[in-house]
Amino acid sequence: MPREEALITAFVELADTLVEDFDVIEFLNRLAGHCVSLLDVEAAGILLTNPQGRLHLIAASSEKARLLELLQLQGYQGPCVACYTERRRVDYDDADLQAPVTDLPWPQFAKAARQEGFRSVCALPMRHNGQVIGALNLFRAEAGVLDDRNAMLGQALADIATIGILQERASRQREILAQQLQHALDSRVIIEQAKGFLAHRLQVSLDDAFKALRATARNGNRKLVDVALQVVTVPGSAIPRHPITDPAGEES
Repeated sequence: MPREEALITAFVELADTLVEDFDVIEFLNRLAGHCVSLLDVEAAGILLTNPQGRLHLIAASSEKARLLELLQLQGYQGPCVACYTERRRVDYDDADLQAPVTDLPWPQFAKAARQEGFRSVCALPMRHNGQVIGALNLFRAEAGVLDDRNAMLGQALADIATIGILQERASRQREILAQQLQHALDSRVIIEQAKGFLAHRLQVSLDDAFKALRATARNGNRKLVDVALQVVTVPGSAIPRHPITDPAGEES
């Protein structure tokens, strides 16, 4: 497939996140695969944050890349972690194999990278509108910083993937909020029905019926809607009048 056509395919795939069966792991594995096929790199890995802001390995194009990502997470240091924490592109270059790893940034990572056959890394932030959710990490067998053309394309792939993930998260959050709102509305209907039932049964006002519902829920350490549902669905449910005030102003 010509490179231009492959680029179009990659961007179309990465833009398609608002689907019912969206799988973020498969989505990011596709991103890693596109990076290897389109850029001058041998492997790619992707770190993504959880809701608490902790990085996790989500995808890697090879076992070697996976091991290097896990090593960085274990010590929370390395070019990929630095990219996320510093919110910027980070380049790692092992230009001289004769140099001791102690002379390189992140010596533990440098030693492991040599063992796995990687001499340079370009780590790109996954960010949108100032929000950084992870890092796209490009591993190369050759020394030298990744050229600007490939780095810009890699950043573009990271950006569109980030937008897709954030859109999917927002869509999922809206769905959760809609469900919560509907649950609240349904609960309110049940509570209003229970107030009417109690007011009629106990011959009290709607306000006093509501007080009785709340008192029963508190005393039984139950949710108000559960008590209300019992009143509506179970005939003769025992709801005490206390602390309802009778029309004469005295407690019943």
